[in-house]
Amino acid sequence: MANAFFTLGPPVNEPVRAYAPGSPEKRRLKAALADLAAQRVEIPLIIGGREVRTGNLGECRMPHAHGHLLGVYHKAGPREAAMAVDAACAARAEWARMGWEDRAAIFMKAAELLAGPRRDRINAATMLGQSKNVFQAEIDAACELVDFFRFNCYFATQLYRDQPYSPTGVWNRVEYRGLEGFVFAVTPFNFTSIAGNLPAAPALMGNAVVWKPASSAVYSGYHVMQLLMEAGVPPGVINFVPGSGAEVGDPVLASELLAGVHFTGSTTTFRRMWKTIGGAIDGYRGYPRIVGETGGKDFVFAHESADVEAVATALVRGAFEYQGQKCSAASRAYLPDTLWKDLRQVLIETTEGLAMGPPEDFTNFVNAVIDRGAYGDIKAHIDRARASAAARILAGGQCDDSAGYFIRPTIIEALEPDFPTMVEEIFGPVLTVYVYPADKYAETPRLCDATSPYALTGAVFARARRAIVLAADTLVHAAGNFYINDKPTGAVVGQQPFGGGRASGTNDKAGSALNLARWVSPRTIKETFAPPADYRYPYMEEA
Repeated sequence: MANAFFTLGPPVNEPVRAYAPGSPEKRRLKAALADLAAQRVEIPLIIGGREVRTGNLGECRMPHAHGHLLGVYHKAGPREAAMAVDAACAARAEWARMGWEDRAAIFMKAAELLAGPRRDRINAATMLGQSKNVFQAEIDAACELVDFFRFNCYFATQLYRDQPYSPTGVWNRVEYRGLEGFVFAVTPFNFTSIAGNLPAAPALMGNAVVWKPASSAVYSGYHVMQLLMEAGVPPGVINFVPGSGAEVGDPVLASELLAGVHFTGSTTTFRRMWKTIGGAIDGYRGYPRIVGETGGKDFVFAHESADVEAVATALVRGAFEYQGQKCSAASRAYLPDTLWKDLRQVLIETTEGLAMGPPEDFTNFVNAVIDRGAYGDIKAHIDRARASAAARILAGGQCDDSAGYFIRPTIIEALEPDFPTMVEEIFGPVLTVYVYPADKYAETPRLCDATSPYALTGAVFARARRAIVLAADTLVHAAGNFYINDKPTGAVVGQQPFGGGRASGTNDKAGSALNLARWVSPRTIKETFAPPADYRYPYMEEA
């Protein structure tokens, strides 16, 4: 044991590479794309550090070229889920006893590997497997995941440093133990960084983890798992078990040693898991921590004083980057009629001009949606709007799944504020706008607040300060991340802790110490140096 207080200085966010024409990083990434595309991998489960193959196979296909098979993966069933729980519980005690500085060193090494030699490969895996363009992959799979690793280590030291007051003769202290049992990490397809952080954050705090990645993102998840093992995560601390929610999730949630759930995904799935845990509460050793970030119906609210170009840019970037497949994507906009006169044409022309195609072509702004199920759901929303007298399609609306799951960025004008595409989460490149009378600005934020059950992100655009104040006050519970004159996407680790309330989740703020605090169980220790040797108190004496 080291006889020193170790500290980590405040990290800085990983710089985003530009991938300029002729740059070395562009050449390297294109080579990695070609290399991975030419391979067909077989992805095993990783349980207790061992590769496990079940023979029950799923496919990893390119969303933008669904005829191209990147590989297959072995699916876990109830037996393998139980094995993963056992492996996590077996590894937990030794991992929890390891010094925090040694655990942190592993994840700091993972950050360095990802920032350097593993960057191109994980970016390429994300581009091919999730159809992300180069910029979206770079800020997600590389920069944000590097930031999670580095900042979480720093935030951990801040948490550990938080100690109580000790009067003379007494030493009060708090230790931050990992949870008793294991943590179940359930991760989404849309962000490789989230897929890496959800198991890594609890692990850093001394927990062992069972990790179930989204079936449509097993490919990049496996590359992250390889990175973590290369960095030195011990066998059994993180167990990689892709498979169906029922086959993996049900037996994991039934374990008496379930200590926590770290989840990002749909509201429906999260509520189902919460109900399952609630129904089984008598069988757990403790009360499982339940942390979730779920759906969103994120808004942009503009005042007539807003800058037209700024609003148009925020809507296009916020709604259509990564095909709108972000929980934070701008999905509904409230625009004043006085601004709409100039904004409408700019917005339509910009949207119609967006280049769409495979991510290997770096000139494309949008790519394919993730899979056939998502394609069908998004297309159904567009078709419903096209057939309705209460809405009209202003731009896009074309869908083609012949080679890949391509949907043109689409703008719908809703003639009624409660039209379904103003209310329901779509998770695709669809923006619905509602034009309100500019003289009703004071009333319309209340409409925005009441329209959707979600409360993840939102933005207000205005140059008039009173308009900003009114919107911020009225929409105080409508978004966990609120943006002023900026798009509602793009939270940066260490700068904008991310999460929302209502139907959007538990608001435990990934990218901050607030999230890490959920993965520890504090123990208060009081040590008295000269304990009393007589039970009697002074008040018992008579004069």
